[in-house]
Amino acid sequence: MMRIGTRSVLFGVHQFLVHPVLIAIGWWREFGLCRVPLAASPDHTTHLLDPRLWLAFVVHDLGYLGKPNMDGPEGETHPEVGARVMRRLFGDGWGDFVLLHSRYYAKRLGRPVSPLAMADKWVIVLEPSWLYLPRAWATGELAEYLEVGARRADTWQPTDAVTREEALGLGSRKAIVWHGAVKAYMRRWIAAHRDGRPDTWTRQRHADTT
Repeated sequence: MMRIGTRSVLFGVHQFLVHPVLIAIGWWREFGLCRVPLAASPDHTTHLLDPRLWLAFVVHDLGYLGKPNMDGPEGETHPEVGARVMRRLFGDGWGDFVLLHSRYYAKRLGRPVSPLAMADKWVIVLEPSWLYLPRAWATGELAEYLEVGARRADTWQPTDAVTREEALGLGSRKAIVWHGAVKAYMRRWIAAHRDGRPDTWTRQRHADTT
């Protein structure tokens, strides 16, 4: 049986044609045509017309292929595949650029997220529910996300990270309500972290599995 991570890349939330286009739109929304430093190499920059950046858009989530979950310890390692590809082709700066697009992977390493994280989170904000939810439902991703949200609901407290309304929505088990809460939370996360401040909102979810 095809695993959920593979389904996600083939026809779900991280579909290999749709998701790169959406993340390019997110990059444009956040950075336009400006030159942006790479995560680990501030002396090296990229911009929207850089073909290496578009390759990063394509490969950054391919590590979900074969994963048995999206938010579990296996799914959380998904940036490693794309990072290896970019590191081998273009060096460490590009490898870290892809590796650190995940807030949770960056948190586990104790490092700041890369600019790719901002574009990736814009996808969540910009993608309409009518496009996102059917794909998430078809792959089984939605069921996992709703279950994870409900399981964590009791641990969420109204803070700068999660508002009371967002906590209720994230734990609601109602797809459209959950998606609205995710979009609201992520819009605030982007606004709070675009200046490069440390990410104190994201909590480490799993022990290092590498």
